[in-house]
Amino acid sequence: MQLATLDWILIVSFFVIFLIIGFLVARKAGRNTQEFFLSGRNMPWWLLGISMVATTFSADTPNLVTDIVRQNGVSGNWVWWTFLITGMLTVFVYAKLWRRSKVLTDLQFYELRYSGKEAAFLRGFRAIYLGVFFNVMIMASVCLAAIKIGGILFNLAPWECVLYASIITVAYSSFGGLRGVIFTDFLQFIVAMIGSIWAAYYIVNMPEIGGLQNLLAHENVSDKLNFLPDFNDTKSLLVLLIIPIAVQWWSVWYPGAEPGGGGYVAQRMLSAKDEKNAIGATLLYNIMHYALRPWPWILIALASLVLYPELSDIGREFPNAVLGHDLGYPAMLTNLPAGLLGLVVASLIAAFMSTISTHLNWGSSYIALDFYKRFMKPEASEKELVSVGRISTVVLMVFAALLALALSSALSTFAILLQIGAGTGLIFILRWFWWRINAYSEITGMVVSFIVALFFEFTDLGLEDYEKLIYGVAITTISWIVVTLISRPTDTKTLSNFYNAITPYGNGWKPFKKLAAAENIELKTSNDAFTIDLASMLLGILSVYSALFATGYVIYGNTFGATVLIIIAVVSAFIIFKLWKKK
Repeated sequence: MQLATLDWILIVSFFVIFLIIGFLVARKAGRNTQEFFLSGRNMPWWLLGISMVATTFSADTPNLVTDIVRQNGVSGNWVWWTFLITGMLTVFVYAKLWRRSKVLTDLQFYELRYSGKEAAFLRGFRAIYLGVFFNVMIMASVCLAAIKIGGILFNLAPWECVLYASIITVAYSSFGGLRGVIFTDFLQFIVAMIGSIWAAYYIVNMPEIGGLQNLLAHENVSDKLNFLPDFNDTKSLLVLLIIPIAVQWWSVWYPGAEPGGGGYVAQRMLSAKDEKNAIGATLLYNIMHYALRPWPWILIALASLVLYPELSDIGREFPNAVLGHDLGYPAMLTNLPAGLLGLVVASLIAAFMSTISTHLNWGSSYIALDFYKRFMKPEASEKELVSVGRISTVVLMVFAALLALALSSALSTFAILLQIGAGTGLIFILRWFWWRINAYSEITGMVVSFIVALFFEFTDLGLEDYEKLIYGVAITTISWIVVTLISRPTDTKTLSNFYNAITPYGNGWKPFKKLAAAENIELKTSNDAFTIDLASMLLGILSVYSALFATGYVIYGNTFGATVLIIIAVVSAFIIFKLWKKK
């Protein structure tokens, strides 16, 4: 397949723009660690929200959605749609708490909340575990998408795809820091959304597809349109809906959907001007992530079932590609005309760069602040720490590129990441509101979940992925709860300092309040209203899901259903606004 001159002009232009942005903010970003890793803590909600949604719009996301839709239909997306519950919990409960903590990284939280050598160990270990190993795996899965897209669109070898896609990203990420990442994210998201929507419109109206109505009526597509799994198919219902809603959202740690916030989402909240901007940013992110973005990808995935009904059909046309259902998306893009193809390719490159740049900056912040400064050189200057961050950026990209060459499927990688984090999510939710949780709780959850994941990965017990997830959650949760109850709690001074900084609500701190009173320790009173926050969370979930499925009904031609859901979405949003005014 050959790109036209116009396509190349568009692609090269975006590369140049991203580099210019990185160089323009390089001097300010290099002043100190707060500028390099948190963009000066002065970012507005709308810019941070778009940055978060741009980060999660990675090059592998359309591939993942295509993989899901081709195998399990539209309803298969509940495996990630259920993370909206986690997202709204973060918006209305945890965003303000993170901003109050005033930490530079979410790992610094460990020595704010816990005490002793175990807290220091946890911070240092997770700096390497998350910042390097886990982060590299995430970036490798994104690089895998670049390999598949580059193999089909450019006929490039895997190593060439990774090399070319990484150079520009590493350049502006290492120079511009988080500020450069956020500014380029804004442009990248606009380009990515225009490209995906326009591509979906063109592909659906190709002669081979015959327009939207013909697509929806096609025999390969008509049975894959339901928003919910078939209730008569017990296994599908269990795997696609019940387990994600009942277990997955609260129990699993997954990048961008961490229970209680964390990772690059926490980094964006910590970069906000104040609590209100942190809340607004995470709310905008969840609305755009779940309600706005999925449908162009879903339509292209459905269209791929018309041209390539079987996996072997894709393999015959693209014999040199790494075969998988996720190839359906880039395969369909080969039908785009000159100009539009260049824009879509540029949008996919932008999506790739946005995700990788965020993970590079996030991972390098752990290495520089939570490992190098904390354990290797506490007296390191601000400029030295920025230099460590920049060097780490390059090293992380090299490791991710090498691992990407060994991966094969976006969906299988997604399943592995879920399994590794299975059972740890509840710790991240409760550690703010239950005083008894300590560093040993988190160490136990992290170690047990990882060991269980490795055991299931390399031992053939004949279990399905959902069964492995349930067992992993149960084993890990029981383990860390037992350790919590038999180990000593965090010391009183650390807990009182944490409580007065965060002022959490709930009954989980009542025993500690009695302990503090006995020792004449004064504790602040929380001004937060749990009932309002909980109601706002539930209404937010209702509003976003209504908007998501209202869009689907519009596409399906169901005017009545779309109207009802739009009304529900608007009314829910209005009530949230009124509740906020009462706070």
